[in-house]
Amino acid sequence: MANPVLVEMVRGDLVESIHRGAFVVCRADGHVLAEAGDISAPVYPRSSYKMMQALPLVATGAADAFGVSAEELSLACASHSSEPMHTERVDAWLARQGLSDGDLECGAHPSRHEPTRDAMILAHEAPRRVHNNCSGKHTGFLTVAKHLGVPTKGYVKMDHPVQQEITRRIAQVCEIEEARLIPGTDGCAAPNLAMPLRNLALGFAKLATPDVLPNDLQDAAKRLAAAVAAHPLLMSGTGRACAELVQATKARALVKVGAEGVYTGMIPELGLGIALKVDDGATRGAETTIAALLVALGLLDAESAAAKKWMCPPWLNTRDQIVGEQRPSEILRTPITH
Repeated sequence: MANPVLVEMVRGDLVESIHRGAFVVCRADGHVLAEAGDISAPVYPRSSYKMMQALPLVATGAADAFGVSAEELSLACASHSSEPMHTERVDAWLARQGLSDGDLECGAHPSRHEPTRDAMILAHEAPRRVHNNCSGKHTGFLTVAKHLGVPTKGYVKMDHPVQQEITRRIAQVCEIEEARLIPGTDGCAAPNLAMPLRNLALGFAKLATPDVLPNDLQDAAKRLAAAVAAHPLLMSGTGRACAELVQATKARALVKVGAEGVYTGMIPELGLGIALKVDDGATRGAETTIAALLVALGLLDAESAAAKKWMCPPWLNTRDQIVGEQRPSEILRTPITH
């Protein structure tokens, strides 16, 4: 059966387009508070689970060995916009380890921050690998490799010790056998591991409730969450949904986007995890869904600027006239009791 409609795109009196998908909100013991659609189908988390990929950075002792700051931990969890505040910090983190842009195994792409991109074009400055939105994550991988004393080259291969450790930890946190994880390759060339949406949400519920984790992961989960809470702009970027929703909830909710319509979230004070996937991969649908879930959980005021921007943004024409809106469907308008 098809997943339910989560988001409607309305023009005039007509629902012009829809976004179907699935979501789940659960506790660390697996108890589901709210769900819709098929939450057992495997999905690639894409960038939404970077905090899980960063667990070995802290748990192995690599972060302490190389003096990785809270700002850098947030970058390790980031899909950043490659603004100067991001790239300058990644460059400095690499240099401190005797590494450089050339050691990153992600590709280069233009900055996603328009003023930065335009300034680079005017200066005839080509993007480097640090401009990849995943360069912080990759620098974290390199830091783990340096600490473990294994080759830095090839760190994105599934059989590299860094990726093997990441896979082990993700399976552990999400309570899924490694053999059930479906390997794929992300846009940044790093491995990405598909799993059921239910397991992805469970993993974030456990990160939100670190005392249930193995002893050697508890501190890692706490430090990464604290880093993202303190530095949401480094985890995301200026004007981006992730940063603005974290800020609007005063870091009560830590949310993270992934490509192809994925979003995850963790609510430390409630010990909850969230995972969602919009079937057609539309980021706009995923942003409305995550914002609506935060409203349903009582973490975001429906009348706040952030809710109006990300949950129900108006459609404007070229004359700045409102001609429609993007809105959550009825299934997302029910309060979630916790």
